[in-house]
Formats: sequence, C-alpha cells, structure tokens
Amino acid sequence: MLSTNNPNIYTVSRLNSEVRLLLENEMGVIWLVGEISNFSAPVSGHWYFTLKDSRAQVKCAMFRGNNRRVNFRPENGKQVLVKARLSLYEPRGDYQLIADSMQPEGDGQLQQQFDALKMKLAAEGLFSQQSKLPIPEHPKTVGVITSKTGAALHDVLDVLKRRDPSLNVIIYPTMVQGEEASLSIAQAIGRANDRQECDVLIVGRGGGSLEDLWCFNNEIVARTVAASQIPIISAVGHEVDVTICDFVADLRAPTPSAAAELVSQDQSHKASQVLNLVAALKRAMSGQLSKQHQTFVHLQHKLDKAHPQYRLERQAQRLDDYQSRIEQAMRHYFNAQTKHLIQSGHQLHMASPKRRIDIQSQKVSHLSDKLNNLAKRTLLEKQHQLAMQMEKLDTVSPLSTLKRGYSITHKSDGSVVVDSTVVKQGDTLTTRLSSGEITSTVIDSKPL
Repeated sequence: MLSTNNPNIYTVSRLNSEVRLLLENEMGVIWLVGEISNFSAPVSGHWYFTLKDSRAQVKCAMFRGNNRRVNFRPENGKQVLVKARLSLYEPRGDYQLIADSMQPEGDGQLQQQFDALKMKLAAEGLFSQQSKLPIPEHPKTVGVITSKTGAALHDVLDVLKRRDPSLNVIIYPTMVQGEEASLSIAQAIGRANDRQECDVLIVGRGGGSLEDLWCFNNEIVARTVAASQIPIISAVGHEVDVTICDFVADLRAPTPSAAAELVSQDQSHKASQVLNLVAALKRAMSGQLSKQHQTFVHLQHKLDKAHPQYRLERQAQRLDDYQSRIEQAMRHYFNAQTKHLIQSGHQLHMASPKRRIDIQSQKVSHLSDKLNNLAKRTLLEKQHQLAMQMEKLDTVSPLSTLKRGYSITHKSDGSVVVDSTVVKQGDTLTTRLSSGEITSTVIDSKPL
C-alpha cells in the first residue's frame, strides 16, 4: 500500500492548486473572441458567463472592479472580444478565464490585427530607418497612386500646379477602399517600378474611418512598399490617421496635399530635411515606446499576479458559489417539506372522523413547528458559516488596512503611487481612505 506522504501522490486540492498556478503563470494574458451564453450577474456585482463558438465553449468570470469599465450590457448571443487570463476554480476543478476587459467583436478586431501586423513587420526590420530610400530634393517626374475620382488626386494636382507647373505627373489609378483595394494598390506600385518613369511615388487617399483605410494596413501593400525601388511617400487620410503603409514608406506625409508640397518644393528643401528628421525621430520614438510598453506589460503582469485582488476575486467567486448552493439546498428542503405537508393534508382529508381529524391536526401542527425550528436552525447555521467566510475574506481585504489609518494613492491614469519619483509637480493624485477619497495636486516630491 502506498503512503499518502509520498510526494509523487497528489491530493485533489494540491493538484488543482498547482494546475491553477501553471495556467496563470504559463499562459499569461490572452485575447479571445466568442459568443456569450449563460450570462449571470448576481447581487455581488460579478459576472459569470460562457464564451462559445460552433465547436467548443469555456467558462468565464469578470469581477466587479473590471466589469465597471465595460461600456455596454453583455447579452446572450452577442459576439465579444475579451482580454483575459487563464485560471482554475479550485473547489470544482473548473478551467476558466478571468476577464479583464470586454468589447464588441467588431470594435476591437481591426485594432488587434493592426497591432499584430505592426509588431510582426517591425520585428522583421521593415520600419528600420536604414532601409529607407532618400526622397529626391528636385524630382522631375512624380507618380501618384490613388483613386482617379477621389478628392485626394484633385488636391495633389492643385498643389503641384501651383508650386511647380513644370513638374511631370504620372497617375497610376487604383482602388483605395474595399476588399480588392489592397491588391490593386500593390499592382499599381509594381507597374510604376516596372516602368521606372518616376523619381518618387505618392501613395494615398483622403480621410475616412479605420475600415475605410484598412487596405493600407494590408501585409501585401506593406511588403510591396518596402520592396519598391522608387522612393515612396505615404499620404493616407488626415494627420491623425496612421496606417502600416506610413511606417513602411520612405516618408510619411500627414495628408495628400502635404505630400505634394514635399515633392514640389523649390527653395524649401531645408524644410524637407527637417520633416525627414522629424519623421525619423517619430519612428525611433515609436519603436522605443513600443519596447518600453512591452516591458511595462510584462512587469504589470508579474505585479498583478502578486496583488491581493487575485485572492479576493477567488474568494468572492467561492462566496457566490456557497451562496448559490445554500439557496439551492434551502429550496430543495422547503419543496420537500411542502410536498410532505400536502400529502399529510390529503391523508387527513381522507380520514373523516373528527377525532382522527383532531389527531392529524395536532401532528400537522407539530410537524409545522418542527419544520420552522429546523428551518431556523439551518438558516442560523448557514448564516454562521457565511459570516465565518466573510470574516476570513475581510482579513485579507485592503479595506482592513485602510481602516488602520493607511491610504492608497493613485495617479490620474489609475496606477498606484509607491515611489515619489513617479510623480511630478502639478500631477493630480487621488488618495483612497477608509471612508472617502481626497483629490490633491503635487507641489513637490522628494525621495527618502
């Protein structure tokens, strides 16, 4: 017979605990798209639901602190995009997701694809400044790749005519919106390179929504722009619009009109150099910020795993589970007793002599008293168990720390201030007390 002290023999509790830690540590944060079903929102404020597709499903929990940031009401049958971390609900051994954020599928899917392609191409070096071709200072022929009926072409031609009427312009008409637009743009760039009749190419269109500009975020367009032997200026949308084409191109112009000004300048070639340097600086800053953001996300994930909120969330889910089981047990018990009373009443009705009726009435009264006493005793026991669980939960709650006179200070972005060097003069801080909050402005900060 094997000893239970053998470290190779697991208890169920130990197995579930180690599997939970393995899932949380190895998988980290994931994005998941699916359809909501079995949505439940108990009085605790937490959400419980299932995400499913045509072949599989997974249970999910979203705790009150996170679901307050969701700006729509989840409904069964709704497709959503969820950011979550993998976990395990130890008491039942259920594998589940703990959701941190949720948004309708259509709103987040394009941005998710944009970020993924951006990271992929950046890792391959397609955004590197070393791979950029110089824009000629005095081009003789300019190629314009855009829609032949769009306002962007009209704006470009107007600027070129006003600034340098002698400049040759070759138009390569293409679609700039729709499913076939990406291939059409890539083919137009390919034709210009085959003919080698231009000194520089302007690729772009007027402004629009993210969906309207999506053809310029296509991998085919990005790789075609990167492979072009003719320098390319990306001029997509308005100044606030950013596409993958902007990152890959040799230079990004904020608008099609601005691109036309860049290639048609006479005495303003120094301004072009400044713009090139600014664009290079922006790309370098973007790369550095992206790298720092990845480091921050990694450190934030490690910090989150050590946060008391994790334990509070697990305890909160366990408390909701206990409450649900208590309510279900009470319903079953009362239903059984009610059925028994009905059967006793029927038997009493069938025995018509008054003496038997009186005896049965006394029995019914006794059973009723016994039922009430048992119900009260059961309810008191369950309330006592619930109070003990709540007391255990309260011992690890940050609110207990606040009641002892401590406080938690947050910056305006929600991050916790643990070091005076992360704030500067003029920052607005919110200090959480045991009762209420204080909003203050930093006058000075000094490290210890």
